[in-house]
Amino acid sequence: MEELNAFLPEGLPVGMTKEFEESMRSALLVRQSFLDLRDNFRRIVDPPLWSFDGKGPKPKRQIVLDGPVSCGKSIALSMLVQWAREQGWLVFYIAKGKEWTHGGFFYKNPQTGLWDTPVQAAKILQDFLKFNESRLQQIPCQIFDPIPLGEGAGVGWMKGVDSMAMPEGSTLYDLVQTGLTYTHAAVGVVVRLRKELSLVKDIPVLIAIDQYNSWFTFSEYGEPITARSWRPIHARELATVSAFRSMMHNDMMVGAFSHSTAVGKLRKDLPDVPLDARTNLPRYSLDEAATVCHYYLRQRLIRREAFSEEKWKKIYYLSNGNGAEMRWLVSFIQ
Repeated sequence: MEELNAFLPEGLPVGMTKEFEESMRSALLVRQSFLDLRDNFRRIVDPPLWSFDGKGPKPKRQIVLDGPVSCGKSIALSMLVQWAREQGWLVFYIAKGKEWTHGGFFYKNPQTGLWDTPVQAAKILQDFLKFNESRLQQIPCQIFDPIPLGEGAGVGWMKGVDSMAMPEGSTLYDLVQTGLTYTHAAVGVVVRLRKELSLVKDIPVLIAIDQYNSWFTFSEYGEPITARSWRPIHARELATVSAFRSMMHNDMMVGAFSHSTAVGKLRKDLPDVPLDARTNLPRYSLDEAATVCHYYLRQRLIRREAFSEEKWKKIYYLSNGNGAEMRWLVSFIQ
């Protein structure tokens, strides 16, 4: 568990922590769907000898993980992040994408026409540093244009200053520290960081976003229209979301939909997302369910004298392969 927290300091998925708590062991089933996801990105960084002209599957640089409730989308994403970091990749991992669109101070930036959220921007930069601090100190900045300044959280605008220069020789660590030190620069640094990540060539870079579907609906914020009315602000109007949401580029990026955000069903052709990016993760297969139920038996969540093949199959068909429901139902085996 300590090793997992070390690789995922941004936070573990709720489904993963519940599995650990209820099974009383920090262990997960390595599913074929995760191996396919991992191998997809591995083939991009380390291409196989055979070509992609009909002789093998062509890897996708952008993937959206979709599927039924509790099919393991967030867990698969976090496992991919852990694997990529073990390989030495630079991973920008967003464990809770919904937090980018909820809470904190917000205002409309007159220079960009987008809504800035400096409190969330500072949290984004803090999370990025948690695992990547030493690596960022070795990656030089490629863009040295001045960083635009906005309104600071609770301190207003800087008087007579509208931008901040990044000195020659600065690293990505220096860039992130600038956003953390000066609240006026936090949003501008997050937007600049997205551009810088596209220019890193020495090591593989992966952008991983959980709760990605929360960026295709309305945020918690609203804009007053009259004294008695206001309009909800869409997530795409937020500067931070606008910088990271698009998948129309050549960078490696994976987003996971989360039903915990209560966004609802989205249309198939999402804006700024390639048509072939969406990948559906299945529920447990019969073989996977057998493995899971026998694991719960060894963990003594099921009494051995009450366990039988007929009973665990009934649970599988009753839950339709839903992992969370199966874990709950095994306790009723008598």
